[in-house]
Amino acid sequence: MAREKFGSRLGFILISAGCAIGLGNVWRFPYIVGQYGGAAFVLLIVFFLLVFALPILVMEFAVGRASRKGVAGSFNALEPAGTRWHRFKWIAFGGNYLLMMFYTTITGWMLAFMAKSALGAFDGLDAAGVQGVYEEMLANPVEMAVFMLVTVAIGVIVVRAGLQKGIERVTKVMMAALFVVLAVLCVRAVTLPGAGAGLEFYLMPDFGKLFAGSTPAEQWSTFAEAVYAAMGQAFFMVSVGAGSMSIFGSYIGKERSLTGEALNVAGLDVLVAVMAGLIIFPACFAYGVEPGAGPGLVFVTLPSVFAQMWGGAVWGTLFFLFMSFAALSTVIAVFEMIVSFCMDQWGFLRERAALANGVALALLSLPCVLGFNVWAGFEVPGIGNIQAVEDFLMSNNVLPLGGLVFLLFCTTRKGWGWDAFVAEADAGKGLRFPRWTRGYVRFVLPALILVVFVAGWLPIVRTWLGLG
Repeated sequence: MAREKFGSRLGFILISAGCAIGLGNVWRFPYIVGQYGGAAFVLLIVFFLLVFALPILVMEFAVGRASRKGVAGSFNALEPAGTRWHRFKWIAFGGNYLLMMFYTTITGWMLAFMAKSALGAFDGLDAAGVQGVYEEMLANPVEMAVFMLVTVAIGVIVVRAGLQKGIERVTKVMMAALFVVLAVLCVRAVTLPGAGAGLEFYLMPDFGKLFAGSTPAEQWSTFAEAVYAAMGQAFFMVSVGAGSMSIFGSYIGKERSLTGEALNVAGLDVLVAVMAGLIIFPACFAYGVEPGAGPGLVFVTLPSVFAQMWGGAVWGTLFFLFMSFAALSTVIAVFEMIVSFCMDQWGFLRERAALANGVALALLSLPCVLGFNVWAGFEVPGIGNIQAVEDFLMSNNVLPLGGLVFLLFCTTRKGWGWDAFVAEADAGKGLRFPRWTRGYVRFVLPALILVVFVAGWLPIVRTWLGLG
């Protein structure tokens, strides 16, 4: 069977960006920027995106394009004889399932809140009232399951239709609509009375906020915490490490160099996150809301802000439509990775693979749904409920360790090797991968990834040991 290909370069960029653009951009990015002081922290994230996450994104694309396979066969095709890099494919496959097992539930929340906004469920409610609606939804397993199943069904229908007729066609429309909705919401937010303070907080760097504290020790502790947070955010924003990006590399030709394409994808990723901030921070400051309100910012604080605006139901509906598009773009992209894995590994037809994995995913997503109600008593100390455990296993383990695998595979003699990687990355027109970074990529980047991995485990281990 001939390898499917994208119909256009734009399709590749938008779908790859769609995989990267997700809840990390529009849910986590705004509140974490609010917690760490605004513009200065945004610059820190962009810095680490360029020096930390971007090289690994290029490597994922290169491994996919050189092998013409997804993660199921890419390592088998490129690894030296007698090595076992291909065993990572099972971790990548399981990691993508882990991601979808909780991502489908949270995407369902976006769809549910879009429907509730359209029906006026938040009209006249303050934050406490919206909190009640949110908690009522979490306590209702049937409602949660229905919206989760709708999310899974969308993924199945789109991916089953094929790469060009389904994924590329739908993603182009969805991403175009996402940017239109974003632009409309940005204009509305920045023209609110009092929005100027939010724009100043968000766009005018104050590096003193990265060194908050009354003593030098406290100041450096604050900075170290901000650096770790920025590294983690940059890494997770582009979704590298689980092979989701290598599948899209396998669908493109060699007309363009991969460093330039990776910059385009990362640029769109950052643009969406920055535009999300242009909606959220002016709105928060205009209505006297704390911008660092944590994960509840999107589901509790912002609906109450929209409810205070003229035409609040419309703005709330548009906001959660944007959130739904961002989340669904990731669902479709990751589901394509899962389906393509089954096609490459076991020779499944696309239709069969899409339906079988859709059923499996629906069943495996139920524990996350039930973890907020029927099984709410289940918690792992230091981590949290079922959704938190699934998120931790994926975000704090599979992604950083997977990124390390791709990094070592592309830079060591026992892997694919530096020369082979750079030759593939530089094939075609466009920006070349900087060869002078070899020492940095080979030694410094792995150390940074290990820092992210260890730092993610430290507070949990301390809890388990009773150290607070």
